[in-house]
Amino acid sequence: MWIKNAWYVAAWSEDVTSDAIFARTYLGEPVIMYRTGDGRVTALEDRCCHRHAPLSKGRIEGDDVRCMYHGLKFGPGGQCVEIPGGAKPRDVYRVRHFPVVEKQNLIWIWMGDESLADANDIIDYPYLDSDDWAYQGGYLPYEANYRLAIDNFLDFSHLPYVHENTIGANLSFAEERPVIEHTDYGVHVINKTDDCEPAPTFQKAFAAAGVPFDGKVDRWSISDIHFRGNFLLGDFGTAPVGEGGHEGDRKNARQFRHFSAMTPETENTSHYHFAQTRDFGIGVEGLNEAILKGVLNAFYEDKDIIEAQQRTIDMNRDAPMLPLEVDKALLYFRKTIDSMIAAEQSVAAAAE
Repeated sequence: MWIKNAWYVAAWSEDVTSDAIFARTYLGEPVIMYRTGDGRVTALEDRCCHRHAPLSKGRIEGDDVRCMYHGLKFGPGGQCVEIPGGAKPRDVYRVRHFPVVEKQNLIWIWMGDESLADANDIIDYPYLDSDDWAYQGGYLPYEANYRLAIDNFLDFSHLPYVHENTIGANLSFAEERPVIEHTDYGVHVINKTDDCEPAPTFQKAFAAAGVPFDGKVDRWSISDIHFRGNFLLGDFGTAPVGEGGHEGDRKNARQFRHFSAMTPETENTSHYHFAQTRDFGIGVEGLNEAILKGVLNAFYEDKDIIEAQQRTIDMNRDAPMLPLEVDKALLYFRKTIDSMIAAEQSVAAAAE
């Protein structure tokens, strides 16, 4: 299960156009999106109210979408505006419309009670549209439950094992315990390791930008994981040994700001959107693509182990997982999410 009353990342802005229907499933509900003539994104239920044919099999006509089974046409708000044969559509002939907000190159969708949707609740993340930060965004479909992926966000002890040859580099992330702070939105997690080798993937990026490190470094990974909406905001960086790391002035540091969002699709599948922004090598030709390739290598490593984990779980859902000390953050996440879902369902049941 999942929290419904939350803003979830639905797509990158560039994914949704005015000349093609964009179809995905979010939280178990099929949705279509497209742009109207003024460029705004609309999101509708992907299910015609007549015979339940998917509107994703239809076509865009101006600001409207026509079902290509029996020809009903729906406006961007979901109301049926035309029935072939001249019959006047009654109010009941409509499909559900979902609130969407486009902000900083991302499209966010609200799948819950529409009356509770407040666009002001969407996080501000200026690194995705700032001239001082360069980024390349990406998307990966996951054949796994979203909770397994959030577990991965909260557990950096896997880095030296899953990512041994990409972003892991050393055992200190597994041996040193992170600082975990509970917040009103989720958790704030600080991982740091001093006097270590630069991560191979990032050292290649530094070299391509003309700013490689000569010798060992201090590294940090500071993450804010938001439980409502399942996203992570990361402050990742590398600095020369002894300059204070994330607590220093960072004048000689190479910094990344990372965005990750895991949106449930079904109980066993998820949508993963991510971006790696940086404050170095701005304008260096080909560096965006090179960094994306390096990051993708690491994320495919995550995807491979998590999907394998899901398959193993499916074989015996009653087998217990035995926790370790490093699981404190993810266990807190799971307990809190369960409480939030139960509270939401209780309110919904009382309103029926």
